Amino acid sequence: MKIRVIIKKLSNPRIRRRLKIALSVFFGGIILGLMFKVVYDIGYFDAQSLENDKIAVLPTAYPVLTMESAQHIVSGALKEDPTNPKTIVVQIVDNNRRLSTIIIESNKIKKIARIIDMHLFFACELFNDEGYNLNEGIEHQYNINRDNFNRGNQ
Repeated sequence: MKIRVIIKKLSNPRIRRRLKIALSVFFGGIILGLMFKVVYDIGYFDAQSLENDKIAVLPTAYPVLTMESAQHIVSGALKEDPTNPKTIVVQIVDNNRRLSTIIIESNKIKKIARIIDMHLFFACELFNDEGYNLNEGIEHQYNINRDNFNRGNQ
């Protein structure tokens, strides 16, 4: 009995028109949502492939600090002639790509110096977060006289 009542109401032209409008809006919304989803997926995959291409171009090996590259960095930082430098790199103590420790010699005075990220050079005291001087241990280990270091700064 209920089905007959529903069919009778659906036979009314106003109800049919409203039902057609509602169904067309509903299916239009679904189609619009699917189109947005497809466009988003295409854009996402294109962006992901560009990102993968950028990652593929990056070098897989990290640069290693050699004596020649350390000498070039020190000469460039001190604005010395690269063919005849006054400050010479004697030894690379710690070859870390972020913070490398080197020993330099200028006028027969050895000093501890650091190279940051393979391009920034500085020669000064380095302290850790507890306040300990990190240069003293290296100077003691490699027999670098601190008196020479202090006279070299004056």
